[in-house]
Amino acid sequence: YFMPRLLAAFSRRHPGVNASLDITNREALLKQLNDNAVDLVVMGQPPPEMDLDAGMFMDNPLVIIGPPSHPLARMKRIPLARLQDEVFLVRERGSGTGIAMERFFTERGMRLRTGMEVGSNEAINRRVEAGLGRGLMSPQAVEMEVRLKRLVILAVEKFPLMRHWYVVHRRGKRLSPAAAAFKQYLLTETPREKKQTKGRAAKS
Repeated sequence: YFMPRLLAAFSRRHPGVNASLDITNREALLKQLNDNAVDLVVMGQPPPEMDLDAGMFMDNPLVIIGPPSHPLARMKRIPLARLQDEVFLVRERGSGTGIAMERFFTERGMRLRTGMEVGSNEAINRRVEAGLGRGLMSPQAVEMEVRLKRLVILAVEKFPLMRHWYVVHRRGKRLSPAAAAFKQYLLTETPREKKQTKGRAAKS
């Protein structure tokens, strides 16, 4: 949701650079890293067992979403324990968001009830909108739906769940000048983007 905007800003600064952006799931992304098949990866929590160079460049808050018609949507402060009564729609097994959600509930001695596994954030949004469950999502991923009042961000205590975005490559990898410049751009220029992201999240 934010990478095309960052790539566009970088391209305006470096008009001679051509970039290719591939959006994939965590499993495929880790395989690309393992095979050294990509210059740079942008991801959530990098796996500690891989020998990677990872630099954090932007906050990635996660919020719980539901349809406006749900009873929780009318509550101003939802107790965390109330979520144990809810069914959550989750991404494919091993996804970064799913791992973060499961860890969050486990650390608090809570059991997470999961429904169907869904292959994309857009598909989760549609199913949450239809009333098939709740979802854990970046505010950026539901901006349009919230604006159109198709979804709401639920006011659950302890949320948003704060994670971060990292720019990652194999440790020791010799980056091309273009890749090195883009990595430097993310690490040094995106604090301004981070503030804008927080502002949009607050507005939602």
